[in-house]
Amino acid sequence: MSADAASLQQEWLDAARAVREKVQAPGVLPLAAIRDCSGLEIFQRMLRGELPPAQIAETLDFALVEVEKGRVVFQGHPAPAHFNPIGTIHGGWQATLLDSCMACAVQTQLEAGQAFTSLEIKVNFLRALTDKAGPVRAEGRVIQVGRQIGIAEGSLYDAAGKLYAHGTTTCLIFDHENLRRI
Repeated sequence: MSADAASLQQEWLDAARAVREKVQAPGVLPLAAIRDCSGLEIFQRMLRGELPPAQIAETLDFALVEVEKGRVVFQGHPAPAHFNPIGTIHGGWQATLLDSCMACAVQTQLEAGQAFTSLEIKVNFLRALTDKAGPVRAEGRVIQVGRQIGIAEGSLYDAAGKLYAHGTTTCLIFDHENLRRI
């Protein structure tokens, strides 16, 4: 690994540690937050430790590290606990990080009271990922968000810039009040 990549990797580790020191215990968002906050505000509040991160992030060892309108970055730490039977990181772990960053990028463009669900994701795995890669980042970027459909893409890469997987998602957007009917 180059000195630049090693330095960036250390920055990433420090950034994730700083975020984790602020965040609440994982949980489900309070209904009031979904009703009263835009999607971007929800993620900004998560980064400040005012709202809990999703429980899946604790289970799979990843954390929200950056957010802006139309863009979300999660950082994950591939570990032996995420291995498939042949000793590489399971594709489901990678797909979960990509699903999270892409769908949450869509959510950053939603108004208060709106929610979403992933209709589909497509993931291309480009190379094997192991626990030796160090932290990886899943960066989601919005392609287009309309009244009912949001589309985003995501990339999973390491501090050296090596791309491990790329994905796209289509999300259904709806009023949060209708969540009980789905």
